[in-house]
Amino acid sequence: MVHQGKINLAILGAGRIGRVHAKAISGNDRAVLAAISDPMEEVAKDVAAQFTTVTRGVDEIVADPAIDAVVICTPTDLHADQIEMCARAGKAIFCEKPIDLDANRVRACLSVVEDCKATLMVGFNRRFDPHFMELKAAIDDGRIGTPEMGVIISRDPGAPPADYIRRSGGIFRDMMIHDFDMAVFLMDGLPETVMASGSVLTDPDIEKLGDYDSATALLRWADGRQLAISNSRRAVYGYDQRIEIHGSHGMAAAQNEFPVNIEVATTAGYTRPPLHDFFMTRYMAAYANEIDAFIALMSDKRSSVPTGQDGLNALLIADAALQSSQSGQAITIFS
Repeated sequence: MVHQGKINLAILGAGRIGRVHAKAISGNDRAVLAAISDPMEEVAKDVAAQFTTVTRGVDEIVADPAIDAVVICTPTDLHADQIEMCARAGKAIFCEKPIDLDANRVRACLSVVEDCKATLMVGFNRRFDPHFMELKAAIDDGRIGTPEMGVIISRDPGAPPADYIRRSGGIFRDMMIHDFDMAVFLMDGLPETVMASGSVLTDPDIEKLGDYDSATALLRWADGRQLAISNSRRAVYGYDQRIEIHGSHGMAAAQNEFPVNIEVATTAGYTRPPLHDFFMTRYMAAYANEIDAFIALMSDKRSSVPTGQDGLNALLIADAALQSSQSGQAITIFS
């Protein structure tokens, strides 16, 4: 399925996020989905048929010089090894977060990427959401002055399966890590400390897995700026995604998005349609923009995208947040 004149990308991992990226690649005029790989052959074949591509093994994909780039959507514990394998093969690499659950393993992986002079982008898709991009532009343009405080709300409609939670690294490293990256992105720098708390309020089985389903974190920068994050794995009303940044001259906010953006008023009051049901539809435009940014990065290394260092920074905050939730103390974040 290799195509001359376009960027040939292959996907490792045909699960939920792999399908999302397959759709984004297939909709990009500059790219072609050259192959997809997954250890579950029937799953891979299903995705390949849906997006008119072929299934191939990981080693075969990495060894093929006609494949320009690899999109890694496999379980987290495979990411670092696959990044290194692709870097040594001269492939450009897009990897879903996190690179690894161990910060030292991430550092070692990034060292290999640097030695190979490989292109690496980490999948923090929310940076590419059109609404959050406009919020960032309002900050960068100085419309709200200096950002001083912020609130990020991210609540899923339901918890993932137990097997996923078991391998995920927990709510701070798996779910809130997106919000940690957005905090660094919007407030322009790594915070100095984090104070976090976690609870099990929605499903006692999550506690048996050693995780939380409800968590909050307060980030504080060296100059006193603060940002609060709220996460829950149960929002019965839909996928809740909101951001507000308060600055010296005003405030910028991105509210929830609706699949149908109407409001009906009657004698009974005002009603609106339900929220998006999950990230696959809420962030459809973000995933398309993200893949487009990755393709642009391959021709212009100066393109602004989440880097391996951004991935490490978000993990360091997540590690500190977990430590804080266990100790009850504010934890200093060291880069």
